[in-house]
Amino acid sequence: MTPTRIVAGAVVLAATAALTATFVSSGGKGTADAATNLSSFVPIERVTPNVDRPRTGPDASTGRFTVDCGTNGNRKFSPDNPVAQPGVRNGAEHVHDFVGNLAITANSSDADLDASGTTCVNGDKSSYFWPVVRIDRSVRADGRDIQRALAATSGTVVCPSVRDRLPAVPTGAKAAVDSQLADLERYRVAADRRVTATRGVHVQLNNDVLQWLRARRAASLVAIGDTIRRAGGQYPARLRSLTDCDVSYDAIHARLHGGGHTVATRSATPQVTCPSVRDRLPGVPRSALAEVDRGLGELDRQISEANQRLVTSRGEGGAGFVENAVLGPLRAKRIAVLDRIAVAIGRAGTRPQGLDALAPCALDQRGGPPSPAPTGSASPLPDPQGANLELPNNTGEILRPASVLIEYRGNPVGKVVPMPKFLRELTGDAKPTSRGPANARATWTCSGFTDRLSDRYPICPPGRQVQRVQDFPGCWDGTNTDSANHRDHVAFADRATGACPQGFVAIPQLRITISYDIPRNVQVKGEYALDSFPEENHNPFSDHNDFVNVNSAQTMQRIATCLNKGRNCR
Repeated sequence: MTPTRIVAGAVVLAATAALTATFVSSGGKGTADAATNLSSFVPIERVTPNVDRPRTGPDASTGRFTVDCGTNGNRKFSPDNPVAQPGVRNGAEHVHDFVGNLAITANSSDADLDASGTTCVNGDKSSYFWPVVRIDRSVRADGRDIQRALAATSGTVVCPSVRDRLPAVPTGAKAAVDSQLADLERYRVAADRRVTATRGVHVQLNNDVLQWLRARRAASLVAIGDTIRRAGGQYPARLRSLTDCDVSYDAIHARLHGGGHTVATRSATPQVTCPSVRDRLPGVPRSALAEVDRGLGELDRQISEANQRLVTSRGEGGAGFVENAVLGPLRAKRIAVLDRIAVAIGRAGTRPQGLDALAPCALDQRGGPPSPAPTGSASPLPDPQGANLELPNNTGEILRPASVLIEYRGNPVGKVVPMPKFLRELTGDAKPTSRGPANARATWTCSGFTDRLSDRYPICPPGRQVQRVQDFPGCWDGTNTDSANHRDHVAFADRATGACPQGFVAIPQLRITISYDIPRNVQVKGEYALDSFPEENHNPFSDHNDFVNVNSAQTMQRIATCLNKGRNCR
């Protein structure tokens, strides 16, 4: 199946107020048709049934376990992708719905996730998130404008920050780790030069460059971990998750909308950002390592708790509520922890000065340095704006799902083993245009037609809901909870037989079905679309979904037992 593309992008208008960006969906092409290209839409009756249902064997695990985590009624929206782009702020360049874990951000540690609250009624703290769908009745820009802008735009290589995710670095390892971190940046710059030397989207070049960079970053990250451990420090958690980089085409917006980006004065989806502490610490004496690591972990959890408070207290209090109820208490807690860190280091070495200056935090990017702007952009993308959380090219009213069905299913061939806690999984590919369609998956259908999935937006019969059916890998390598490309540690079972690949074991296979009540005239006119990266231009084949398992071991064992015994549970 080949990816289809929407041939229209939303017009983005910059507000005139200084240092403020507002994105509206009012368009500007006179009386031109408001619809996206209808070749990207298909009546579901015209889609041939294509869903394979392998025959179940005598040892099949035929049960089903459902989880109710709501439909994002608390409006936890974010342009972060904590699975595919950990440590990269606003890395998605589009907005995701989040259900389940309340505290998750791009920087959340496993401990932060485990301490979080949840929207799931059974206490499941897992995070489930997917790009939003919008209704935009505006007149859209000609899709040829998008293609011309892309043809004249260079991509740029963006990588997760490693320095901000390290534990305390022992004194004896500090110089070597600093040198290894410099190597990581040198590799990124070399990769970036290869990409920026061209214009337009080049799939093979992008994949070659990212593969070259992945290999070097993987080796360097192992070296950093080994250096810290040999000097008596703690091996960094989830270091492998920081391996993969990406190619961004954010600079297209400067060409499409006549200038650079401005940074908004306030965000519609607030998030606490604090100055980095790890890169301000000297080498830590061996005797202080454990205490400093406890302090760094406590600082992370304090930020996580503050972010959760922002979600659960939305709409409370007056103008000073966030400062008085969130940022002020956070600052006081950070002062105490920073002082303990300084004292611990000072007992066996030179006490670091000025750490208390790192205590104040703010909302969004104002508390510390912003994420680096891709080459060719005036500044980072603005935060989502206004009641509709609009971003460049991703505008219009966010459509709340009518229902979200989260279910764990068994394997048609044999029994399943419990998923490991903190397993990361993703399905689909947000960038089939710039990375190729190998990992993309057709997800679109209508209620009553789940025997067929389309890579185009469906037009449903009257009374039927538009649906996205997103299946995750159901096989695991038995060892790892993540991999360098966030895919290799899990696999899909064989479509025909249901068997896992050699070396993999069956785990509860996650399926998320998202249903929408979309007026039929909106469907027929092509006025609904998926949020996407700029080069995808609302491509329905760029649909994707991400998951972090934060179920307790007991709950996951209960899920596996339910499936293996052929029961329906919740």
